[in-house]
Amino acid sequence: MFRPINRFHIFCIILISFLLNNCSPSLPRGTTSPTDSSINTTPITTLPETTETQPALEPTSFVEVINPLTGLPIANPSLLEIPAALVSISHFPVTARPQAGLSFAPYVFEFYITEGATRFLAAFYGEIPEPDASVTGNCEVRNEPFQQTSEILGNQVWLDSNANGQHEVWERGVGGICVNLYDPSLSLLQQTTTDSNGYYGFNIEAGRYFVEFVKPSGMEFVQKDAGNEDNDSDVDQTSGRTDALDFSSSLLNLDAGLVPPANPASTSGLAEPKVGPVRSGRLVYADIQASFQDSCLIYAFASHEVLAELPQCGFVTHDVQGGGYMFGINEMMQLAESRKNPNAVLNYASNTYTQDPPEGGVPASRLHVYIAWLNQSAWVYDPLSQSWWRYVDDASEETAGFVHPETDRLTGRQLHFENVIVLFAYHDVLSPTNLDIHLEQDWVGNAMLFRDGKKYDIRWSTRASPEEVQSGRRKPIQFFYPDDTTPFPLKPGHTWVLVVTPETAVTEQASGEWLLQFSQPPGAK
Repeated sequence: MFRPINRFHIFCIILISFLLNNCSPSLPRGTTSPTDSSINTTPITTLPETTETQPALEPTSFVEVINPLTGLPIANPSLLEIPAALVSISHFPVTARPQAGLSFAPYVFEFYITEGATRFLAAFYGEIPEPDASVTGNCEVRNEPFQQTSEILGNQVWLDSNANGQHEVWERGVGGICVNLYDPSLSLLQQTTTDSNGYYGFNIEAGRYFVEFVKPSGMEFVQKDAGNEDNDSDVDQTSGRTDALDFSSSLLNLDAGLVPPANPASTSGLAEPKVGPVRSGRLVYADIQASFQDSCLIYAFASHEVLAELPQCGFVTHDVQGGGYMFGINEMMQLAESRKNPNAVLNYASNTYTQDPPEGGVPASRLHVYIAWLNQSAWVYDPLSQSWWRYVDDASEETAGFVHPETDRLTGRQLHFENVIVLFAYHDVLSPTNLDIHLEQDWVGNAMLFRDGKKYDIRWSTRASPEEVQSGRRKPIQFFYPDDTTPFPLKPGHTWVLVVTPETAVTEQASGEWLLQFSQPPGAK
């Protein structure tokens, strides 16, 4: 049924007509209206002069925050606001091995504690120890350092935990990945596997090659060439092969990223993640703790004369079952956070770091450490990871001097450190089983730094810098050139410091192979 037009309808018709005539863009005179297909649909960006323009929003850029104890970017910058946790970790009895958590410590100090034994003080800062995912490839995990005989091609297969196609320094490698080397006609030339930290390599001559990675079941390769060449994946997601490579000199950035499975299993064997085993305190711990501002020292008991000198942040029972007391990681972090000084800025920056090795130095491929007949270890340089793999003995008469890979109980991966420092310090014998090692403030001494396959003669110092004098807050031990004034750069990464007596000899037994023979302080048991 037709309805008559009322006043409202008339009002609407007038309004619509007004809007069409006054709000539509008009054309200049003499210009025909364009057809629909030729209309420019680009939005008009010119605003009336009376309208204020808003500044364009720039995308937020990622700012790397560096851990001052490693020189490397950190995953969670807020962890740098939590003081360091210094944990006394047992090396004897052998049931303490493998220790849990050492691979997460930016610094590990090793000291002589008499009777042929050594003990570790691990400094945890900026990184929370955690069990590792049980992810491996289809081949056996390679457990020997790579032996370079020519130019080398390789580097790492990593677990891209955030699936962004970029290899962050805190993302760990995948062991046991089968890796194949082909010529341009796809004839197989060499085969190898990745080590427990995901590194692989080939000794090859100049030529053209393909590299193939065999994908484990249930996993996928990440996107190829997603970013910086040094930090992205270089393999096709379907074939697992790289592009053809014209090879003329060593290349150590040919990597493959894998997306982790949905529910990786833990290999730690611990119901609750823990570090340790924790053993008794030593006098030198007071000096180290004082150099780490507000740090939390955790140990298990101590003799009465030592106990009187040590701060007590975390104190546990002297449990020798399994080599000592296993300390919960959550409790460790809570204790460390409780030491935070709200009125002071935490600053552990005392050393410099460079990727490129300093000039000078002499070749070093191996350091054998002889503390006692039943306490021997070794460091072997691996050119792929550009770090030192740690080996240890069984403290057994039958196998004395024979060393095997030392792993982290939390991860099952072999321990490797970018810097190994032999630090010569005076040892005072207070009693046959109690030493006072002089690392307190205002001492200096000689040291040797092993990095990048070389040995450097350097100096160490606990002298207060002008900044420390002004602030009244100590910083960790510093390393210098022999002039005692120019900082000697460490390699970005983790550092192991072996403290020995000044009489300890370090000699070259063969080209690049060094032997440390510990000299026990007179009067020590």
